[in-house]
Amino acid sequence: MVAHAHGKQDKLFLGNLAAKRDWGHAKDYVRAMWLMTQHPTPDDYVVATGSTYTVQDFLDRVCNCYGLDSHTFVEIAPRLFRPTEVDLLLGNPAKIKAQLGWEPVYDLDHLITDMVAAEEKNYAG
Repeated sequence: MVAHAHGKQDKLFLGNLAAKRDWGHAKDYVRAMWLMTQHPTPDDYVVATGSTYTVQDFLDRVCNCYGLDSHTFVEIAPRLFRPTEVDLLLGNPAKIKAQLGWEPVYDLDHLITDMVAAEEKNYAG
């Protein structure tokens, strides 16, 4: 995306834009892991936001950061579809919330803002 925004790439090839994903921020997930290590009894937890957004929604939000319209440069590439595509990936974080008090702090827009800032920094560097 950053290469297109800077005029260095004409097309962005993507697969299934209708797939729904539970997008979460690494900062939240690292905090969840830390809480797990502090708990006196080991256990299994699902670390997730409990919300889903389509890949198209994610793409549109990233495009908004650059003032772009994804329909002008994104091309669907069938070769990028997963052979065993899962239409919906959604985690249930109820247990980690109840037992460890963990909840995500960063929403999807925060995640995208941080990702775009990192990509811009790497692109410039």
